Amino acid sequence: MAPPNSNAWPSPTPAVFSPQTLADLKRLQQAALSSDYAYKQVAHLANNIGPRLSGSVQAAKSVQYIASELKAMGCEVQLERVMVPHWVRGEETAALVQFPGQAENTTQKIVLCALGASVATPADGITAEVITVRNFDELKSLPRDKVAGKIVLFNYPFDKQMAAEGRGGEAYGEAVVYRGDGPSAAARQGAVACLIRSVGGADYRLPHTGQTTYADDAPKIPAGAVTAEDADLIVDLVRQGAVKMKLTLTPQQLPDVESYNVIGDIKGSEHPEQVIIVSGHLDSWDLGTGAIDDAAGVAVSLEAANLIQKLHLKPKRTIRVIAWMNEENGLAGSKQYDKDHEKEWSNHFAAMETDGGAGHPIGINITGKFEIKKLLAPVLAALQESGAGGTNFAEHIGADIEPMEKAGVPAFSPMQDSRFYFNYHHTAADTLDKIVPKELAENSAFVSVLAYALANMEQPLPR
Repeated sequence: MAPPNSNAWPSPTPAVFSPQTLADLKRLQQAALSSDYAYKQVAHLANNIGPRLSGSVQAAKSVQYIASELKAMGCEVQLERVMVPHWVRGEETAALVQFPGQAENTTQKIVLCALGASVATPADGITAEVITVRNFDELKSLPRDKVAGKIVLFNYPFDKQMAAEGRGGEAYGEAVVYRGDGPSAAARQGAVACLIRSVGGADYRLPHTGQTTYADDAPKIPAGAVTAEDADLIVDLVRQGAVKMKLTLTPQQLPDVESYNVIGDIKGSEHPEQVIIVSGHLDSWDLGTGAIDDAAGVAVSLEAANLIQKLHLKPKRTIRVIAWMNEENGLAGSKQYDKDHEKEWSNHFAAMETDGGAGHPIGINITGKFEIKKLLAPVLAALQESGAGGTNFAEHIGADIEPMEKAGVPAFSPMQDSRFYFNYHHTAADTLDKIVPKELAENSAFVSVLAYALANMEQPLPR
């Protein structure tokens, strides 16, 4: 036995959370589960303002609206100026004008949408033969003269079975590379346009839009997404013989527009210089009204600040709500924040982004050291009451917070039920009715509890 006054006695483990903080987390959770504030925010963004593509008047209106909401709840608000792209969709039509077994003087309508950043076809469209490939390897295996002058369709299916198992993000990741890199790959072999099979589930003849990325070493050719059903139709007909399509896309890339990240701070009572970011992105695609992608993420972030203020809680560190601009087609908001704040990363205690819809949260995604899970054990125990106590360590969590992740700032997001998200994501069906109020409130509870817990930890997170 060690003699008295020696240093051999084990010292008590310092508490990560005070009893007061744990009691406050309980209050926050209960308040969030019974609040309809977040739902009202989603409803206003989706229904009253509508689609919010960067550069649009609706995007500008949403900036003013969110700034006024944050001011009303007593946050210190600033608008961080960002120059954003202004791409406008225009007209989009396609029809099969020649195909095996065709009845005289008929065409077959193809349902499609332009991909973000797509260039236009000539005003009177492109009429060309369509060839179909399953993947990049199949395209590369074709001699150039089989591709030159033709429209290429990448028929890579979204893995619906994987999504049904709750791995929607993985299914999306596998298929989305064709949306990003397909047009340039086709152009390198002389194609005059590129189409992809829509990246998503729910075959209700819905096209899914999203950004494409033109490579510097390839000509820019018109790019669109056809519905899964139309991809199947084209593949079936091409198997039988020559198929010709008339394709018209008239998008325009207008000059960049001034916009803003909306930032609202609840200043920390003890360490105001240390910041916990709670965020979602304010812009959306233009086909739907951007309810699940990502009015939901903005709304649950606002709700966290709203409830902390309403319950008169005093975070020790600063809680910073950010509504990011231009996540969908450029990440200009994220890049601007990185430029303006990169010297402050050591004081960014943690970053959160919610950008996976409003499905029931089942746990927490973490980018950071494994010890974080142990430190957050009391928080996970509290979250488990609404079924959100699981953990998943991920390499990457949120597009807008990626610069912080790369700088070693611990990052978090709700791990959500993703079985149905990609049925609606980037489609005309991303509308308010897809939000289940109870599940949105569960996400609000998750974000509020985690944000306040991080703000009031008695020790730093490991980096």
